[in-house]
Amino acid sequence: MSGAPAFTMGTGAPYARMLGVGGYRPARIVPNSELVERIDSSDEWIRERSGIQTRHRAADDESVVDMALIAAEKAMANCGVTADQLGCVIVATVTHLLQTPSAAAVLGYRLGATKAAAFDISAACAGFCHALALANDMVRGGSAEYVLIVGVEKLTDMVDPYDRGSAFIFGDGAGAAVVGPSDVPGIGPVVWGADGSQADAITQDVPWQTLRDDPTHKFPTLSMNGQQVFRWAVFQMAPVCQQALDKAGVRADQLDAFIPHQANLRIVEAMVKKLGLPAHVAVARDIVDTGNTSAASVPLAMERLLDNGEAPHGGTALLIGYGAGLAYAAQVVTLP
Repeated sequence: MSGAPAFTMGTGAPYARMLGVGGYRPARIVPNSELVERIDSSDEWIRERSGIQTRHRAADDESVVDMALIAAEKAMANCGVTADQLGCVIVATVTHLLQTPSAAAVLGYRLGATKAAAFDISAACAGFCHALALANDMVRGGSAEYVLIVGVEKLTDMVDPYDRGSAFIFGDGAGAAVVGPSDVPGIGPVVWGADGSQADAITQDVPWQTLRDDPTHKFPTLSMNGQQVFRWAVFQMAPVCQQALDKAGVRADQLDAFIPHQANLRIVEAMVKKLGLPAHVAVARDIVDTGNTSAASVPLAMERLLDNGEAPHGGTALLIGYGAGLAYAAQVVTLP
């Protein structure tokens, strides 16, 4: 419009980075032996197919927000950022079973971040990396100085314990990170996308209104075409990883760590091979004793590599999340 006033634009930090990370794994550990009878399987079959030996299960009265709170408090304590400094809280999850209010809004209140914006995102196993990309843009754009991002899932609420194709895969947990200003680049350009033509590869088997229309129907659960997802991840996600490296101007041999979504150990090993990662690069294999925790898997695996000393604080890592949608996101980061 002619004569319209020019807006005054806010300015943010020159760059952003993760300042602290925290995780939460529920106390109950479930070995393969506890599951095999219901799915007519064996410990050997599960290990060979997925690499999983155990997974964590949340207590019946333990909610997505409860788990997110513990992970968030650890991440904030690890970098000294307080609740009143948060400008936004983002929770990545597909297992918060309330349409509204968001898990993020409740989490922000319980943390004491009463002035922070808060919202959930639904990008399944790619959720944390999506949230990281959003937080990076917010800090650099000036809409928030510090952003709390959380990936959290209580997948046991959504898994059919008799489904031979998926009952053994999923676990529960939460991982969080605080993103804030930096004088040097700490979060590389994101490479992300979604292939909705394969939306049926991982999906809720029936919509919620099915229960409304037929209260006798079984509770909705996740269904997955394992082979379809495996082929897509192995052949499509390694090139996405390479694009993220190229956009960041980082070579594979300059990495200190590779932290992919923990979907399946065979997928992890195939991606390592396709990327040609040298032996010195620490590779997250959290899947073995944590299972697939969807949006929580990348931050949980990151925390473990740092806590175990397998990856250095301040080191360079390649992250990638991928899953239902089929959605994906990858970026190179400086580890907190």
